[in-house]
Amino acid sequence: MTRRIAVLDAPTNLGLRPPTSTSVPGCGKAPGALRDHDLLARLRARDAGCLTPPRYDPGDWRPGDGVCHAREISGYSVALADRIGAIIDRGEFPLVLGGDCSVLLGSGLAMHRLGEAVGGRIGLVFVDGHSDFRHPGNASYVGAAAGEDLALVSGRGQADLAAIEGRRPYFRDIDVVVLGIRAQDEYRLDLQAAGIITRPVPALRAEGAARSAQWAHEQLADCAGYWVHIDVDVLDPAVMPAVDAPDPGGIAFAELEILLAGLVDTPHCLGVELTVFDPDYDPDGLYAAEIVNTVVAGLAPVSAPAAAPPRLLPAASEPPSPRRGNGRPTEPGLLAAPAPTVTPAPAIAVEPAGPVGPGLIGSGPLDSGRQGVGGPEEPIGGSRSAGPRLLRTLPWPEEETAGGPEPDAPQSSPGIA
Repeated sequence: MTRRIAVLDAPTNLGLRPPTSTSVPGCGKAPGALRDHDLLARLRARDAGCLTPPRYDPGDWRPGDGVCHAREISGYSVALADRIGAIIDRGEFPLVLGGDCSVLLGSGLAMHRLGEAVGGRIGLVFVDGHSDFRHPGNASYVGAAAGEDLALVSGRGQADLAAIEGRRPYFRDIDVVVLGIRAQDEYRLDLQAAGIITRPVPALRAEGAARSAQWAHEQLADCAGYWVHIDVDVLDPAVMPAVDAPDPGGIAFAELEILLAGLVDTPHCLGVELTVFDPDYDPDGLYAAEIVNTVVAGLAPVSAPAAAPPRLLPAASEPPSPRRGNGRPTEPGLLAAPAPTVTPAPAIAVEPAGPVGPGLIGSGPLDSGRQGVGGPEEPIGGSRSAGPRLLRTLPWPEEETAGGPEPDAPQSSPGIA
């Protein structure tokens, strides 16, 4: 049984600062640019439509005013969470096309709702060239949500973004895995202090993309499922300069394809979002085509005939056996869960936690002065105690670029100066 992919456009640019005083960020054009390369047809996906964002207008925002566009982002996040939840309720696999990284607030809210509904925790695999961990506890001011999204979804920052519907955090620190940040990321020590585990590019390459995906599986073994965030600036600007903040030292398209395939090749993966591609820096559409090729190949385990159905199961009595996949590049050691027999079941049920399920293999508390949160919400951090498993049955069978274009390449980082 396969999982049908549902593609939802989230073309928001509210989380980025203007590239110039007379222009707006171009990442809102990304969904259309990717669709122009037959993304939906090649994925055999359902068109889940487009969630149109509010107008981009920083107005008279000044440093110290909090996150720019906060009210608009908050409202958009609620609507996006509704749409993602509806897709999952249909038994489908959501692919959200951003937009900037502030879409993570909407998907994070949707995952928190889902975790509450099933009595478990949902994790986050954060694949990004930057940690996006700026918050009031480690910066003189905040401004652009796309540079602060991981901090916000882990409960740090102003309540109208970090605690929508009174939910804070959307993902606990111990339920977050960060892959692909640069070795000298500005906030790497803050991530370490928070207990958020990371695998920067040098370690990812040393271990290999497939084994890094396995490692991420293991870290989130106590979660009922997980969401995958991919910012295309995880790629090196020599191959992907069409982003707002290109930063040398990233990975290659082939590595991203293998990593994505490994992350989604398990029923524990609940969906994927793709962010920050800016077609304004891709006038010939070459980078859009390369992204589409990578996404189609990387998501093959979801829609291939042998894909596991979207239900989270306890461990089998026998270990999984290796599978070479879908004719795409693989690395030694990448295992995938066999497809279990599907029996009639309620749309959502809860099963007591068990050991790590098929295909999931692998080998400090936050400083209160830096967390920037408070109140009666669920505390940040906590133990890695096992939670219940989700069962779901389908009703449906600022840097110089390395080799990029120089005159037009963006040079700014997310944030409002």
